[in-house]
Amino acid sequence: MGCVRDEDTRYEAVSSRDARFDGEFFFAVRTTGIYCRPSCPAVTPKRRNVTFFPTAAAAQRHGFRACRRCRPDAVPGSAAWNVRADVVGRAMRMIGDGVVDREGVPGLADRLGYSARQVQRQLTAELGAGPVALARARRAHTARVLLQTTDLPVTEIAFASGFASVRQFNDTIREIYARTPSGLRAECRGRTAPGAGGIPLRLAYRGPYAAREVFDLLAAEAVAQVEEVVGTPGTRIYRRTLRLPYGSGVAAVDERSSGPWLDARVHLTDLRDLTTAVQRLRRLFDLDADPYAVAERLGADEILAPRVAARPGLRSPGAAEPEEFAVRAVVGRAGTRRLVEAYGTPLDTPCGGLTHLFPEPAALTGHPEAGPLATALAGGGLRLDPGADRDAAEQALRALPGVTARTAALIRMRALGDPDVAPDERADRDEWRPWRSYAARYADAVGSW
Repeated sequence: MGCVRDEDTRYEAVSSRDARFDGEFFFAVRTTGIYCRPSCPAVTPKRRNVTFFPTAAAAQRHGFRACRRCRPDAVPGSAAWNVRADVVGRAMRMIGDGVVDREGVPGLADRLGYSARQVQRQLTAELGAGPVALARARRAHTARVLLQTTDLPVTEIAFASGFASVRQFNDTIREIYARTPSGLRAECRGRTAPGAGGIPLRLAYRGPYAAREVFDLLAAEAVAQVEEVVGTPGTRIYRRTLRLPYGSGVAAVDERSSGPWLDARVHLTDLRDLTTAVQRLRRLFDLDADPYAVAERLGADEILAPRVAARPGLRSPGAAEPEEFAVRAVVGRAGTRRLVEAYGTPLDTPCGGLTHLFPEPAALTGHPEAGPLATALAGGGLRLDPGADRDAAEQALRALPGVTARTAALIRMRALGDPDVAPDERADRDEWRPWRSYAARYADAVGSW
């Protein structure tokens, strides 16, 4: 499917309420002052009254309010940000991870290697909104989730969402949702307090989703004490610990789906980590993928066509903690279990079989196998964060002792979420770009070529 730039095609998608384009673009209606996702069930507006925007933040920046029926702020993210390796793509991945909330625009610019003014100019020119507006849209969505799923005091929600003040929080909620925080909360019944059962989430995705294959992979890879998969196929729950910027967390994701989303629940020691935790789960489960674009390219290939048809919506899972995945790829599963036992950080309160956080790189610098990689990660010579330069990261990995070309490619595919990696010759075909990571998954899921 790819990026749709022609406005006539976009309007056709709106007219047909085509959910394939949710998150790829947004439309606003000038006569109502409201913006929506393409699949909004409301009556299709006249073409002359419609304006298109590449992001929700751009629509908000032009004064449009979020539709109450289709909740455009809750759509899956655009797959373009995972495909793109340029400044805009890297910036969007970092904004989603909460970098602007934690470090401000100067911190984002420094990570990208550009000035704050250059980053502002590039994002605004292409996305219709700068980093502050994009982060603000993300904060508003987080606030809405907390208001409608928890009984937390409004003041706590304001700061947990990343707002600098309660006044800023109130003004933003009114502007984007045309309601007060208390009014927004009143719309939702049956909230669950975080202390009782964590924060319930719906992790949206587009198109078909091959959950069985994702959970099969996670079950095969699970390392005791850090993660586990419980239940039987079709009803499994994946659970794991998370080391987050402000604290720690435990996340649980259900294989069963009651809609175009995965049900999840997160327990956090610090609610300011909610945005980051959600984005890590989205990357792990590859929820922002565009299965239509993948199927269009790979399904046209003689070799892959029957495999694509047999497994619609096959995903290329990422990693909840990129540095952890890199270490695991180098030392292997048995070595990983030993690392957790010897160097893992115990949880203050164990949760079932989850007892530890995976060790930080700084704790592993003296390890005979993991040491070189851990030293590079701890010292900043190797970056695997969402906005890392993928080419530079792979070059740095290949220069480390004990890291083969295949291991470096696997880390690039999983830890950095690159959709176009060929970890071996099976998927290394130009006609499968930019989805070679998915071609590799079709090979692994089905068997030999």
